[in-house]
Amino acid sequence: MAIKQLSETLINQIAAGEVIERPASAAKELIENALDAGATRIEIATAGGGKTLLRVTDNGSGMTPLDLELAVRRHCTSKLDDSLFDIRTLGFRGEALPSIGSVARLSITTRTAGAGEGAVIAVTGGKTDPVRPSPANTGTVVEVRDLFFATPARLKFMKTEKAEAAAISEVVRRMAIAFPAVRFVLSGSDRSTLEFPATGEDRLARMAQVLGKDFRDNAIEIDAAREDVELTGFAGVPTYNRGNSLQQYVFVNGRPVQDKVLLSAIRAAYSETIPSGRYPVAVLSITLDPALVDVNVHPAKSDVRFRDPGLIRGLIIGAIREALTREGDRAATTGARGMMQAFRSGSYRPQPWTAETSPSRPTQFDAMLRGLEETPQASFAAFSAPSARTATPLEREAPVAAPEAPAPQSFPLGAVRAQLHENYIVAQTNDGLVIVDQHAAHERLVFEAMRTALHSRPVAAQALLIPEIVDLAEDDCDRLIAHAAEFSRLGLAIERFGPGAIAVRETPAMLGEMDAVGLVRQLADELAEWDTANGLTSRLEYLAATMACHGSVRSGRRMRTEEMNALLRQMEATPGSGQCNHGRPTYIELKLSDIERLFGRS
Repeated sequence: MAIKQLSETLINQIAAGEVIERPASAAKELIENALDAGATRIEIATAGGGKTLLRVTDNGSGMTPLDLELAVRRHCTSKLDDSLFDIRTLGFRGEALPSIGSVARLSITTRTAGAGEGAVIAVTGGKTDPVRPSPANTGTVVEVRDLFFATPARLKFMKTEKAEAAAISEVVRRMAIAFPAVRFVLSGSDRSTLEFPATGEDRLARMAQVLGKDFRDNAIEIDAAREDVELTGFAGVPTYNRGNSLQQYVFVNGRPVQDKVLLSAIRAAYSETIPSGRYPVAVLSITLDPALVDVNVHPAKSDVRFRDPGLIRGLIIGAIREALTREGDRAATTGARGMMQAFRSGSYRPQPWTAETSPSRPTQFDAMLRGLEETPQASFAAFSAPSARTATPLEREAPVAAPEAPAPQSFPLGAVRAQLHENYIVAQTNDGLVIVDQHAAHERLVFEAMRTALHSRPVAAQALLIPEIVDLAEDDCDRLIAHAAEFSRLGLAIERFGPGAIAVRETPAMLGEMDAVGLVRQLADELAEWDTANGLTSRLEYLAATMACHGSVRSGRRMRTEEMNALLRQMEATPGSGQCNHGRPTYIELKLSDIERLFGRS
């Protein structure tokens, strides 16, 4: 079969399949062009979910007639010189406009600030008309009609107009967060108007516009750096979470990205603080030398590749956990609001939690109990049991001194005033009250103490009578052996066993009888994808969480005032105590002003 040169139109249509996947892709490219042109006001109008009409109007620098003629040609751009290692603009490929013009009816009207008149050019299905004079305001108006009319097969893969319109809205939200000094307006016959007024340098105000005003009250500031990488932004407290990950926004040098390394780092940072099936809310911005990140991975430019992904992942996890330790234990304001609504309506029905403690196998649980016998007694936070009840082993080993009840204003969680239904502690603060779930709170305290013990010294191991041999690819074997010392501290002893095999000599005693082969394969998969192996640590921590649940102060136990106050003081001193091991809140705070409103006093 003879090789032939493809036509320019067909080349552009092929490129459009990568760059312009749907109307939202076209909207993203056009908004990026407007931002690169220095626009401070961008208006987007749509019809038919962007398939019938997509118009982007900006007040940027505009283009000259000569620039306009080049703008609709492939690989013509003002944003790139001779290197891909110093990209400081959102666009740089020079493919968006010709790609759109090859599959739609495209018109561009533009004028520079000093020009007496504007210019317009039209591209229809890849056919370009000459540039003509046209009246125009300073800036550019790009109008796309009948998207994919020249490639009708693509239309069959489009979603409903409502879904496509929602996708464009999400693009605008991401851009609005990244550029708070720009005013965005999204309107059209297929939607209600969405407007984000400019907030200048107040990035949190813009985030509140996009994510809702509750985010401002439940956000923790992130400001960290490692080597030449800076991380800033805001992360929600763990109890302020959502049913999906749509409210996780990450930007790299101002560019909105959806990178699996970054999103997995956010998920890891909130591990053990958010229930299964729930997702944190976070807006993070990474700033680094453009030479240290490759934004040329995919034409859509939503994926990036870091020169040192481990550094980026570690920075995100460390910064978020430090912020949560610093102030993440406060209760979400939405919890108090839910309580207020319940009091007002009298018909509150709590939503079931999606994550509950799964009972461990008896062999695993008993093995873990034996492993804990070596844990220093001082590491556990438990309470002395009253004589009417047999104390658990954890409670017998680590009684806590019970101080006198302090003045309410002395501590963040206040002083105990009552215990309700043998499970809920009511404490008075200087400006309200706090209701604590005693079992959930103590469960978290015990778990944190156990986790500290796990990471402060090597985990006890049990030798296998007959080593388990795991057949793996050579690359997997090499990665596992490179982490052998780390695994050894966690009670897993491995060594090479000829070509393409790993021998497991010891396993963590806390895990009891276990599938060593399955564990090693899981660790190999994690190392291949993330270059980190958290599966073993996670499994140990899961059993620690189970043990903490069974060894904590139970619901239905009557506690003395001094015991309850001691619990509050330990909560204040323990990172992560605002949520139990399953991510449920351990306490809810109600301000005095809220209580007064309930009684019509304010």
